[in-house]
Amino acid sequence: MANGYGKVAIAGTGTIACGLAAVASTTGDDVVVLARSDESAERAKASIEKFAGRLEGADAAKVTVTTDRADLDGCDLVVEAIVEEVSAKGELLAALGEALPEADLATTTSSLGVAAIGEASGHGDRVFGLHPFNPVPRMDLVELCVLDGSKDGISDRATVWCEAIGKTVVPVPDTAGFVVNRLLFPYLFDAVRFQTASGMPAEDVDSCMNLGAAHPLGPLALLDLVGLDVSQAIGEALYAESGDEAHKPPERLAELIGEGKLGRKSGAGFFDYSS
Repeated sequence: MANGYGKVAIAGTGTIACGLAAVASTTGDDVVVLARSDESAERAKASIEKFAGRLEGADAAKVTVTTDRADLDGCDLVVEAIVEEVSAKGELLAALGEALPEADLATTTSSLGVAAIGEASGHGDRVFGLHPFNPVPRMDLVELCVLDGSKDGISDRATVWCEAIGKTVVPVPDTAGFVVNRLLFPYLFDAVRFQTASGMPAEDVDSCMNLGAAHPLGPLALLDLVGLDVSQAIGEALYAESGDEAHKPPERLAELIGEGKLGRKSGAGFFDYSS
């Protein structure tokens, strides 16, 4: 197949899933998004249309959003993009792998072990890591983690598909956080600890990194973009594997999460997005 895969399914309706669906539509092939409920399906449709409207070559009409797993028939790639929990990911991939015995199975995990997810799914030789970055339409990188003993051709097919949707592929080892998050989150968490200890306004901390280190987004705003709950989960997974205190989520994250401040998606985090 010219694009690596002919019909692609994305299981999930979050920001990563919807962004990836819009990007995948640029190949001209059919894309199916699997939602858990009618409500989440409607939200996903709106989000995909928004992403596609800003992306050259994207066509939201090529994306079918459904709650019926039977609509995934004929898909040769299934990309799981749900909550960062091994059990949840494994359960979903187990069911989809059984329903689609010839399909390659990808997980967009940003912090969990691919081998652990594959083992939980019962389809370990078909599961690989395909980690795009948020916002998917704008970020070039995909971290690709294909395990030893995986089904023949997965690495080649996945690489061709990622390149067809305009992404740069970097093969990475199966380690918590892969490369980017493993190196990035100690910096982000240190920024939280520094802001808490110093009492500096979040705006000033971020401005220092924007202007002094040429970072397009400051560390606290980046945490808000990722989601404070997601960031906490990533940190917990990193810390569980490494035992490195730099990977341990700061207490301030838990405090903000407890207040319902999850970042941009909730309207508030380190910054206020309500206006």
